[in-house]
Amino acid sequence: MIACVLMLMDVIVTTAALSLIIGVRYLVVGVVTHGLLWSGAGRGRRLNRQAPDRRRMRREIVASLIACPIYALPAALVLELWKRGGTAVYSDVGAWPLWWLPASFVVYLLAHDAFYYWVHRGLHHPRVFRWAHAEHHRSHDPSAFASFAFDPAEAAATAWFLPALAMVVPIHWGVALALLTLMTATAVLNHAGREVWPQGWLRRAPLKWLITATHHDLHHKRFNGNYGLYFRFWDTSRLTELSAATERRDRPHRPEGSPEISLDDGSPSAV
Repeated sequence: MIACVLMLMDVIVTTAALSLIIGVRYLVVGVVTHGLLWSGAGRGRRLNRQAPDRRRMRREIVASLIACPIYALPAALVLELWKRGGTAVYSDVGAWPLWWLPASFVVYLLAHDAFYYWVHRGLHHPRVFRWAHAEHHRSHDPSAFASFAFDPAEAAATAWFLPALAMVVPIHWGVALALLTLMTATAVLNHAGREVWPQGWLRRAPLKWLITATHHDLHHKRFNGNYGLYFRFWDTSRLTELSAATERRDRPHRPEGSPEISLDDGSPSAV
């Protein structure tokens, strides 16, 4: 009983610390990315119809900071269990064959991508969307700060997967850190409103297989496709791929039966 109480206290303290770390990292990366891509004439190919709205960015930041402790809690639980030898995370490089270092990175990416695709599609169900995913889609012209701007329900639905995977699938802590770094980089760049990769590169391997800002921005503009996280496999195989050739820039596409949400200015927007 005493051990359980002590662990609970440790989890609470670690959750608070990780919330602060996640929040500060989010703000720093968001400020730097937005500044680099939108200052002056801007960098990269512009995807947004207009520059990110300051009021909308403030809403994105508030939603993201609320989500921080939700993501921190399962991570803190795994961290405390790791300290007690209760996870599949390891620190000795020799504990598993060296080939497992890159292999585990790929396994985690593929598993996370598959999980996210199907959860993301579920979040767009008309009975779920309004209370679980609407906040993220109020950013029709997203900014780098939208990368973490989730409703609490969405954060709770997605925050547990990688920590749960770390309980059963061996991963070196350095590989886990590299995975989290890649997650942050792709999420921020894919929401920044500008495509940093040359357009010709997007039509060639490996970028033609990966989700970039061009791919994900269509999801924010049309809402009914491009649900993937890292790879385009699920969208292409499940026929939910959207292409720039079919995009309607004047208004988002509204799938039959989908709900409506209100934007910051109070105007209705089809989703």
